[in-house]
Amino acid sequence: MAAAGDTWGRLRSIIGGSTGNLVEWYDWYAYSAFTLYFAPHFFPSEDRTVQLLNAAAIFAVGFVMRPIGAWIMGIYADRHGRKAGLTLSVTLMCAGSLLIAVTPDYRAIGWVAPALLVLARLMQGLSVGGEYGASATYLSEMAGARSRGFYSSFQYVTLIAGQLVALCVLLVLQRTLPEAALDAWGWRIPFAIGGALAVAVFYIRRGLAETESYRNAAAEGAPRSGFWRLVTHYPRETAVVMLLTAGGTLAFYAYSIYMQKFLVNTAGFSRETASEINAVTLFGFMLLQPVAGALSDRVGRKPLMIGFGVLGMVCTYPIFTALESVHSAVTAGLLVMAALIIVTGYTSINAVVKAELFPAHIRALGVALPYALANTLFGGTAEYAALWFKSAGWEQGFYWYVTAMIGVSLIVYLKMRDTRIHSRILED
Repeated sequence: MAAAGDTWGRLRSIIGGSTGNLVEWYDWYAYSAFTLYFAPHFFPSEDRTVQLLNAAAIFAVGFVMRPIGAWIMGIYADRHGRKAGLTLSVTLMCAGSLLIAVTPDYRAIGWVAPALLVLARLMQGLSVGGEYGASATYLSEMAGARSRGFYSSFQYVTLIAGQLVALCVLLVLQRTLPEAALDAWGWRIPFAIGGALAVAVFYIRRGLAETESYRNAAAEGAPRSGFWRLVTHYPRETAVVMLLTAGGTLAFYAYSIYMQKFLVNTAGFSRETASEINAVTLFGFMLLQPVAGALSDRVGRKPLMIGFGVLGMVCTYPIFTALESVHSAVTAGLLVMAALIIVTGYTSINAVVKAELFPAHIRALGVALPYALANTLFGGTAEYAALWFKSAGWEQGFYWYVTAMIGVSLIVYLKMRDTRIHSRILED
């Protein structure tokens, strides 16, 4: 087992933890990437917006399980180790992906089809709810104090990479399969791939090293992690995590996950072009994460979050409005990239900021549960809210909604202490 002070052992553990995170998020985002293809099979309707609304509603339902997963597996990772929590989460993700891959469509089994789709997303939501807290805690604890922002940023590198791999699978299938075949059965392929990869990650995670922070807390007989202890002993930290997440996660889902549908359903691009724009901009976004994380190790976490808050409030409405009428794929890509550069001030360091707020014995739960609650309320409903505003005839209301929530988070960024200076991760 690698010691935290062993540089190579630490790096190997971070790579191992990150690889599992990539597969987890690939499985999660495959649903969104292929919604345009599988929605008609589960929700028969002549109106594409209605189909997407139904699929987005189930996407949001998956988020309902995330706080439950965060609660159960956050406690599990605090009591039994970060490695144990990571292994459990990937097992659930595997089962959910395989279920989507084999579920017959509405014409074959009627209402049972969307019911099984809901069940699969509930399983995946439970998995992702536990994954975030365990992986954010694991990466933050494995990193040294001087490079904690840099190494922990790989949580979002792999999160984005998972989304990017899902999009690349979509692009490959769009190029290799006739559109009729992709519409009919090809959309099942990415879910089968995700299930198979999750099996491989299960074995990788069983060989990970445990963190020094967890070992020290266990050896010292620290208080047991639990919901009541979290809300009574750390109410301020819990509230801070929820509020700093609200605007950041809504902006991330608006700029990335929903953007593919927006480019098709509002800007008028083809599904293939929208996927290409999303893939290219997400690749650039992914490369920015460690750069911004390393910058936070030098200047602090707070300046980056404030930068996101200010620019997000100023630029969200103009960017979305410009995208409504853009005709050039290059121009659209530049506008989307601008939005993703702005949100990097949140995504690159949000994991380490949350981990640095809590002591080791309750860190996984403290990171996971309030984050999952905020993500359920704002991230998981982002697509549904956007489509609801569109169906109501006031699409620009969504732009103002995103702007307002970024403003709420900005207030928190301005008032909170810089966690790089006041970190509760004591081990180097």
